[in-house]
Amino acid sequence: MRLLYTIGIWLYGLGIRCAALFNEKARLWVRGRKGLFAELERVFSGTASPVWVHCASLGEYEQAKPLIEKIKKEQPDVKILATFFSPSGYAQGVKDKLADYACYLPLDLPRNVRRFVGIVNPSAAIFVKYEFWFNYMRQLSQKSIPYYYICAIFRENQHFFKPYGCWFARQLRAATHFFVQTEQSRILLESIDVKQVTVCGDTRFDRVKAIAEKAEPFPFMEKFCQESKIIIAGSTWGPDERLLAQVLQKFPGYKLVVAPHEINRTEEVKETFQAYRTAQYSSVDEKSLSDCRVLVIDTIGILSRLYQYSTVSYIGGAFKTGLHNILEAAVYGKPLFFGPHYSRFNEAVNLVAQKGAFSVSSAQEMCDILYQFDNNPDYYVQTCSICQRYVSQNLGAAEVIYEQIASIKNQNY
Repeated sequence: MRLLYTIGIWLYGLGIRCAALFNEKARLWVRGRKGLFAELERVFSGTASPVWVHCASLGEYEQAKPLIEKIKKEQPDVKILATFFSPSGYAQGVKDKLADYACYLPLDLPRNVRRFVGIVNPSAAIFVKYEFWFNYMRQLSQKSIPYYYICAIFRENQHFFKPYGCWFARQLRAATHFFVQTEQSRILLESIDVKQVTVCGDTRFDRVKAIAEKAEPFPFMEKFCQESKIIIAGSTWGPDERLLAQVLQKFPGYKLVVAPHEINRTEEVKETFQAYRTAQYSSVDEKSLSDCRVLVIDTIGILSRLYQYSTVSYIGGAFKTGLHNILEAAVYGKPLFFGPHYSRFNEAVNLVAQKGAFSVSSAQEMCDILYQFDNNPDYYVQTCSICQRYVSQNLGAAEVIYEQIASIKNQNY
């Protein structure tokens, strides 16, 4: 089975190289791995063994940050190597400089794996959420290097739990420990005889709380908001924006800040809201901002702090591509809206069940709830409290993970 897996990985790498001929993200993926081993030898020659943290992309990196910060705070002499599978995570990792060194992860082929682990010689490895690279896992086990999974979440439809998934399930049993988000994940792992499991939640709660506590005001937002109620719409796509345009039509007392998931869609977004006076962040005239109804954010890096100005927040992606991060908004304790496809996102499911968030399939459904908020201030305050309480009750995962990893390592050495 391992041979078939390795062949599959090799074919995947070949496919990426073919795609690089016409796709920019694939080109970055390929280009970022050129000369990587020579660079690793230069960086890690003669240095102490780092803690290796691997993230697939940007979302997983956000989950890793609270734990990396905790390690660096408690053990400032420990070096951190952060690796990434995708360009978006790598770009942010290099920009942040939170880890001592950031690079792409070599493809999970045996020769690559042996070279990488041999050069880096990590003291421990931490994989975030879904990063199951079975050749890396095997090499770490053979070298007696402890490795952990954090913020992991498992579902019944994954191949580990299928009749044909015995080989995959067996690979999980060699991991040092799993830190999972839900009790259901623990039960599923125990069903395949993986018992080294702790339920501790999601470190993203710690991350968004830290961001919110450091959020500074934006003068341009103060001028835009004035006395209006504000919808902050983050990571939106076309269906989200068309719904919001209809909502604005029925609620003249509301203004909208919209941050599309891809900033190169700015002109398309402006066309959707052409019926309203619209400003664009990159070319904003602050003197006239108060007269605008819609503000399009065509930059990255500020959305998580913009949510502080919301009366309600709308999170995009749940009509087609997949719901984006709702915790960045929930931490400010305001009601949340998103589209109908959210069942794969645990925090969205929980907040809908608790009535702090609302899944809507049409503008009318969102309008009905906004009418209730406007006509019943107590209902609005109660909904805000639900979001605040949900975030506060789920803090502390990074602390739990750090303490247990330190304890496990002490037992092993």
